[in-house]
Amino acid sequence: QVQLVESGGGLVQAGGSLRLSCAASGRTFSMYTMAWFRQAPGKEREFVTAISWSGASTYYADSVKGRFTISRDNTKNTVALQMNSLKPEDTAVYYCAADSRSWVVASYNGMAYWGKGTLVTVSS
Repeated sequence: QVQLVESGGGLVQAGGSLRLSCAASGRTFSMYTMAWFRQAPGKEREFVTAISWSGASTYYADSVKGRFTISRDNTKNTVALQMNSLKPEDTAVYYCAADSRSWVVASYNGMAYWGKGTLVTVSS
């Protein structure tokens, strides 16, 4: 079992930056693929970014490429999402997710563990 707790959400103006963090429980954090998803009001949840267990591979949705950066610290059991040049359309609840499988497999079958989310609001 893995428990995930997101933090760092808030209100920011368009063009600003925000850094989200996800703290994970469990001894095998370093073996998990980690990802961020988001769900805007009235919309379906969508993929934002993912990172392999080692951090060597990262994946991004086209909508956030060049603006968002995912990173992880396996010594602290944390994964971060640095969000720059934020736009009003980035407004959403952001969820941290984990899975013991590779991103290729997990993305197809669904992530196993989810946090409760943190709200990001970008004002215009």
